Amino acid sequence: MTEQTERDERAERGARAPLSGKAALVTGASRGIGYGVAQALLARGDRVCITGRNEDALKAAVERLGADRVIGVAGKAHDRAHQAVAVERAMEAFGRVDFLVNNAGTNPVFGPMAELDLDAARKVFETNVISALGFAQLTWRAWQKENGGAIVNIASVAGISASPFIGAYGMSKAAMVNLTLQLAHEFAPGVRVNAIAPAVVKTKFAVALYEGREAEAAAAYPLGRLGVPEDIGGAAAFLTSDQSDWITGQTLVVDGGIFLNTGVG
Repeated sequence: MTEQTERDERAERGARAPLSGKAALVTGASRGIGYGVAQALLARGDRVCITGRNEDALKAAVERLGADRVIGVAGKAHDRAHQAVAVERAMEAFGRVDFLVNNAGTNPVFGPMAELDLDAARKVFETNVISALGFAQLTWRAWQKENGGAIVNIASVAGISASPFIGAYGMSKAAMVNLTLQLAHEFAPGVRVNAIAPAVVKTKFAVALYEGREAEAAAAYPLGRLGVPEDIGGAAAFLTSDQSDWITGQTLVVDGGIFLNTGVG
């Protein structure tokens, strides 16, 4: 049994909350952090539209999460037509999109900035930043402008510190932090916009950062472990809840304490 399967089964064993009357759109959610966010929102009773590139993986995720409360829309995050279809489908299915979680991301390049392929850098920004803005514009027009809601952008600690060998990714996540500030200012007071900056979370996306050396990687964290998708799901659930009604324009660092090791001395 895989670790993901065990987490899925734990979630399924948990009590399922009555419908909250709210609905969310979570991008890049067929697995990993996006899937963990979808689980957290479903656990409190929201209905959720998830997106992902791979249609088969997306269908499987919908089945695991529960097709009675979840729909999936396959497509590439940076594709403007896909963005429109996803928002339209969510509105058709739920009649509302209270919450948007921009999680879809990519990091196809690894190496020093001096050798960074500029076309690859453009691809990173299209997927990680421009797509988030596109989804935010569409959900704003479709529901949030008149009815309010919340947006959570999944950034990264790579966006708030130097990130050797993943510079393009780090730059894009820094842009996500600033996008959060811009949208929080413009969409207030009806829509709150915040970001989450995770450190290394155990997902397929980040596996190159810990594969074969997880114990060594985890030893650097004061809390003694790497993150799991549920850690970010819990943070996203908080930032889209009534408990965070006076929080906007912030970036919540969820890092197992790793930044505590960067002080002087």
